[in-house]
Amino acid sequence: MGFRRVSEMACVTRLVTQSYATTGVQWVHSGALARLAMLGNAPSRLLIAPQDLRIADPVIAADIYAGRFLFVGQNVETHNASPFEAPAPSEEWSKALHGFSWLRHLRAADTAIAQKNARALVEDWITEVSSGHHIGWSQEVIARRLLSWLSQSPMLLEDCEAEFYRRFMRSIYRQLRFLRGTLYRAPDGLPRLICAIAVVSGYACLEGQEGALARAQEQLDKELLRQILPDGGHASRHPGALLDILLDLLPLKQTLVMRGLSASSAMMEAIDRMMPMVRFFRHGDGSFAHFNGMGSTAGDVVATVLAYDDTRGAAPKGAPYSGYQRLQAGDALVLMDCGAPPPAALSSAAHAGCLSFEMSSRRNRLIVNCGVSARQRLEWRAVARSTAAHSTAGIGDSSSCHFLGPTRFEERIGTPVLSGPKAVNVERRDDEIAERVVASHDGYARDYHLLHERDLTLSRDGTALDGVDRFTWSGSKRGADYYSIRFHLHPQVRCSLVQSGSAVIMQCPDGESWEFSAAGVELALEESIYLSDLFGHRRTHQIVVYGSVNEREEVSWMMRRTAMAKGRRKSSGIA
Repeated sequence: MGFRRVSEMACVTRLVTQSYATTGVQWVHSGALARLAMLGNAPSRLLIAPQDLRIADPVIAADIYAGRFLFVGQNVETHNASPFEAPAPSEEWSKALHGFSWLRHLRAADTAIAQKNARALVEDWITEVSSGHHIGWSQEVIARRLLSWLSQSPMLLEDCEAEFYRRFMRSIYRQLRFLRGTLYRAPDGLPRLICAIAVVSGYACLEGQEGALARAQEQLDKELLRQILPDGGHASRHPGALLDILLDLLPLKQTLVMRGLSASSAMMEAIDRMMPMVRFFRHGDGSFAHFNGMGSTAGDVVATVLAYDDTRGAAPKGAPYSGYQRLQAGDALVLMDCGAPPPAALSSAAHAGCLSFEMSSRRNRLIVNCGVSARQRLEWRAVARSTAAHSTAGIGDSSSCHFLGPTRFEERIGTPVLSGPKAVNVERRDDEIAERVVASHDGYARDYHLLHERDLTLSRDGTALDGVDRFTWSGSKRGADYYSIRFHLHPQVRCSLVQSGSAVIMQCPDGESWEFSAAGVELALEESIYLSDLFGHRRTHQIVVYGSVNEREEVSWMMRRTAMAKGRRKSSGIA
């Protein structure tokens, strides 16, 4: 058994032990816990329904009525049977089905047929899904289902029969008690925080639950204080976690206000810290940067969240606790990953993208990371997390992080980071001429005794980005010494090699043009892929600089805007 294998088993043992230790309860079969949750009389009525801020599409309601359930890129035809009896093509598909977030599409259809269909599907679940269903009764899925049922309850309960109302209330109360009792069995990080939000939302909506609500709020406050960093980022370093949290936390805040109750100071402060970070990660086209598990997000989702920002504060330049830096000047924006991996228990979505960056100008995305995809998860997951899928430098054929491979404990602990950068040094050097960040990491020191440093300088007029990548030996020279510096292009950017391969012209859809060049090196233009469940996977290109540390320890490169689109505005609109 080799050193790495021993390390992996040690990591599994440690994480599983921590996972059990943090539950605060004994490991009891979910069916037994669910039966315990049935004790007690359910409240007789709902007092309020939280608002669902997620975007709804009434067209999807027609597909559901026809028995077509398309989740995470996988379609199941039920042929007039219950979808809960159909074989699930994947665990992700099953989670989406049992989570009921799709109910919002039926409500958006605003028809009697959609209402009856929604009620029938909820009744199917109550009747057919047993308490021991390993996905339907997992904490994450229960939380999503509770939030969906509560927010869509006006549609489900309007003009319904008394028996359905009673069964619906009993099921909600049963699920709520189960979730509250097993909250700390939920995976640490975002899943557990969403579960805490769901518990508070449930007790806030039910009649006569003031005592339970106060205790649930204390649990939620503890999770918010633990998981939301001082700069407003999430402890997992996943930018999308902010959107997921706010999409559920903002309606909860509104629900408490409508009930005449006060949101806690911990909740209010968490929201106030997160809002500027939503602006921090937003490109000019409204989309989020692709770092550490973030995939494509519709701009209207980000806009919906920001509509609830009362302060409308500007995005910060740096997020030192989250490990990101932001350079903004003129029409240009550069976002850079300058952080070490999060704690192992929160790192299952983390990527090996240290010192990667994304760049946009106005509404044009230029340099990107490849993103992530829930489709064909096993095939794309490892690729998307690798250093090569990011706009940064790699050494040899390896990544700056090593990840735990699939194990029998994957459902419990995921695939966390085993090793990666430990020392990430960041220095900000802004002046009247430019905004500048110099950062370095030691992610390759263990295997190759090499350090990578990246120096980015954005001119004040936003027309030039100068970069330097440096490689220095941290000890005795051994292992691979060749590097590849990659710059992945957004699929809407057309590109071509010019000047005998020493420069690349990048043309944006609106006519804006940029030139990429590197001093004394030859550029390669290779195929790449842009992973997106929202817009579909698309082919694109990447600019690659190859070299050897023994021959060249420093590579200087630059991006210059050569043409501006017609109708240029004075400001980029980035806030």
